[in-house]
Amino acid sequence: MVKRYHVIVEGRVQGVGFRSFCILQAQQRGLTGSVRNMSNGMVEIFVQGDEEQVDSFLKKVKKGDRFILVEDMSIKECPVEEKEKRFSYGW
Repeated sequence: MVKRYHVIVEGRVQGVGFRSFCILQAQQRGLTGSVRNMSNGMVEIFVQGDEEQVDSFLKKVKKGDRFILVEDMSIKECPVEEKEKRFSYGW
């Protein structure tokens, strides 16, 4: 089943390659959506795709890597975007 989530990520997530990390993780799982830095230091993600793949993506994002430190994630389900074709940087 296709799901779409709006995610706000807090922590050390700007200036550490977090957006590129998200894009890579999403592409590896065939997901669509976007990721963008927010002016308050947080990062906003929209992610859509197969529920299992989205769950896998969210777990990986929460875990981060040696530079990324996720302190909190707010995850809310939202309506699916039927025409979305890829995962990219948001504006």
